[in-house]
Amino acid sequence: MSGRMYYVYIMSSYSRVLYIGVTSSLERRVEQHRLGVDPNAFTTRYQLVYYEEYTEIRDAIDRETQLKAYRRAKKIELIDTFNPQWVDLALPTAQIPRRLRGSE
Repeated sequence: MSGRMYYVYIMSSYSRVLYIGVTSSLERRVEQHRLGVDPNAFTTRYQLVYYEEYTEIRDAIDRETQLKAYRRAKKIELIDTFNPQWVDLALPTAQIPRRLRGSE
């Protein structure tokens, strides 16, 4: 086991348009979104509102696929439960909850 972590995350605009992704470096990926470094440059003004941690990339990809298939209401409920105030979890002042695989 490499000890590497993988993250499934949800970013949201202020009008609650959602983007779901997977990465091995959550901090770096959020920064890429904000700088518009990738083809998803529309997320430059989005905030990190939800994430889960995984030790296996396959599990993270499977979960990303599952979340993308959820109805919008279920995604909103998931975020509301994890981060009721929809604060930007990437901000240094954010109280970051830990979301581990299997804790849903």
